[in-house]
Amino acid sequence: MLRDAMPSTHWMDEHAKRMGHGPLSILIRKLLNHSRLSTSDQQAIAALPHSIKRVETGDSILREGDRAEICPVLLSGFVYRQKVAADGGRQIVALKMPGDALDFQSIFLHIADHDVRALTPASLALVPLKAIEELTVTRGGIARAVLVDILIEASISREWLLNIGRRNALARLAHLLCELHDRVNEIAIEHTGNFEVPLTQEQLADLLGLTPVHINRMLRQLEQVGAIGRPSRSLTILNFPKLAQISSFSSTYLHRSNFSGV
Repeated sequence: MLRDAMPSTHWMDEHAKRMGHGPLSILIRKLLNHSRLSTSDQQAIAALPHSIKRVETGDSILREGDRAEICPVLLSGFVYRQKVAADGGRQIVALKMPGDALDFQSIFLHIADHDVRALTPASLALVPLKAIEELTVTRGGIARAVLVDILIEASISREWLLNIGRRNALARLAHLLCELHDRVNEIAIEHTGNFEVPLTQEQLADLLGLTPVHINRMLRQLEQVGAIGRPSRSLTILNFPKLAQISSFSSTYLHRSNFSGV
């Protein structure tokens, strides 16, 4: 079994210092990957009221049926969205990474239709949805950035549906690892090459619609071709080009533009 692991958060802390926007600087950096934000827009986001909360692996952040009043912003760690069937079987339907706002959709849809849980120990900035909504009403640039962020999440969901429905098991796993690699690098100050993937075999199985035994077999194949390593029972991406070749990966669906220099 793979142990829970996560990349170092050192680059997240350094980014916050360089941006000078406090804890929400990582959200600003994420939004700048796809949307233009003026200096005053960035300052307005940084000034949003928030409190900091720490959660542990497995903790519930949002429950299906809840009426949402806050939008957690993930500062460090990883969380996931899940849907649970009547028989108790679960499907992980999204992975969320540092910089992600976990519930922009509740600005418009007030009842949660899924669960959000901590995949690893994580830190959250809890921002009142009302405060974000007020910014979207008064600032067109922020409104557009929020909308684009929601649309990109929908784009990722479509790619995941294709991944589970049409790719073979090896390509399915390799494609997911390529996506994780690209999304981590979206908000890193400097490109991170090799990093540990914070997913157990059981979680990969729930995410990819495979059994843990099948996942283990696919991991061995990727390890044999040098695409990944598994030191100390963890999973580390070693060769992104090899993973991209195996899965025919294209990052088009992530819709990155990068306006961080604006």
